[in-house]
Amino acid sequence: MKKYLINTSGCQANELDSEKISWVLDTIGYEPTEDKEQADIILFNTCAVRKSAEDKVFGQLGELKELKRRKPNVVLGICGCMMQREDIREFFLSKHKHIDLVFGTNNIHKLPQLISRQLETGQTIIDIVEDTREIDESIDAHRKYSYKAYVDIMYGCDNYCTYCIVPYTRGRERSREPKVILDEVKKLVQSGVKEVTLLGQNVNSYGRTLSVDYSFPDLLREINEIDGIQRIRFMTSHPKDFTHELIKAYMDLDKLSPHLHLPVQSGSNRMLKLMNRKYTRDEYLEKIKTIKNLVPNIAITTDIIVGFPGETEQDFQETLDLVKEVEFDLAYTFLYSIREGTTAAKMEKQVPDKIKHERFQRLLDTLNPIGLKLNQKLLGTVQKVLVEAVSKNDNEVMSGRTGSAKLVHFKGGEELIGKIVSVRIDNVKTFTLEGIMID
Repeated sequence: MKKYLINTSGCQANELDSEKISWVLDTIGYEPTEDKEQADIILFNTCAVRKSAEDKVFGQLGELKELKRRKPNVVLGICGCMMQREDIREFFLSKHKHIDLVFGTNNIHKLPQLISRQLETGQTIIDIVEDTREIDESIDAHRKYSYKAYVDIMYGCDNYCTYCIVPYTRGRERSREPKVILDEVKKLVQSGVKEVTLLGQNVNSYGRTLSVDYSFPDLLREINEIDGIQRIRFMTSHPKDFTHELIKAYMDLDKLSPHLHLPVQSGSNRMLKLMNRKYTRDEYLEKIKTIKNLVPNIAITTDIIVGFPGETEQDFQETLDLVKEVEFDLAYTFLYSIREGTTAAKMEKQVPDKIKHERFQRLLDTLNPIGLKLNQKLLGTVQKVLVEAVSKNDNEVMSGRTGSAKLVHFKGGEELIGKIVSVRIDNVKTFTLEGIMID
C-alpha cells in the first residue's frame, strides 16, 4: 500500500481537518506512516494565525528538497489556512518549486481527484475555493484517539477582529444541522468515545445561519441526553455572545465539563475597541462574576494579546489589573504579530519588540502565581481523570485531564488509557497536578 504523512500546525480545527484528510486518503488505499522516507505523499496542513507557524513550514519544506531529489515521485503538498491567502501561496510556490499539490480549507473532499491529476500530469496542482456557504458532509474522519474526539459544529467566522486572519481563511460563518451533529456524536459514542469537544470559531453564535430557531445551549442539552457520552467540552466562546442561557446549561447539564475558555485579549477598553471585540471590560467582568457565582467550581481560561498596535503602558496595566481581578486558571498568551490582510496590519504605532517581550514577561509573572494558588485549592481532593497518554518523562507515569481541563500525572499503566479514573491530588505545580489513583 502507498503511505502518507501529514504534518499539522495550528488549532483544534486544523487537527480535525487532518483527521478528515487521513480518512479521505484511507478510502483511496493509502495508509499512514511517521517516516518521511517511506511516505508517497507528504502534506503540510498549515496555520496562518501566527508568523512563527509560517516560518516553521518554510523550514520544513526546505528540508524536503533533498528528499524530492532522491524520490522524485513523492507528492509534496501544502493545504490549510495559509494556502487560502494568495500572497503567501504565491510566495511559497515561487520559493519552493518542488511543491506538487496546493489546496485550501474548503475542498478536502476533492483530494482524490487532485492527487490523480498530479500523478497523471506531473504538474503542480492548485485548487483553492475562496469562500463557500456550502457544507460538505460526505467525508468522515480518521480519529487520532479512540476515547475522545473533536466535532465541528460550525465553520468560518463573522466577527472580523482586526488582528485575526480566520474570516479570510475559513470563510463566513455557517452552522451544521443539529441532526447531523447529533448523529455524529452518537456514532462516536458507539465506537468508544467518552469525551467530545465541539469546535467553532465562536460556538456562542451557533445556529444563526440555520432555518430554525436553535441555539448552542439547545445543542448542548441534546448532546447531554445521548447515552454513553461522559464529557462535553467546547472551543471557543466569544464574550459578546456569552448568554445566561449558556450559564444555565453549566448549571443543569451533568456532562458539560466545568471549564470555560473565554478569550478577553485585553483589559483596556481602548484596545478592545481597536481590536473590534464588541464588548467592554466591564461587560466581560460582569459575565465572569455571574458564572463564578452560579458555577463555583468552574475553571476559567482565556487568551491575551500583548503588544497590539498602539498599546500603551496604561493599556497594559489595565490588562494586568483584569488578570488579578478575574484570577484565570490559565491564559494562552501571545505576542502580537502582523498578519497581512488584517486591519491591524495597517495600524500605526506598532509596539517595538523589546517592549512586547518585557510586557509579556510581566504578564507571565502575574498569571503564574495565580494559577499555582488555584491549583493549591485542589490539594487532597479526588478528581475524575480521563487518562490520555504515558508521560513523556516516565513510562510508569500516566497523564490525563480533569473535567476542568487540569493536567494530572499519576503512577499507572498503559492499559488505563481511555478510561476515567479517580485520582487523589497530593502535589501541585503551576501547570500540572500530581496524585495517586485510588480506584
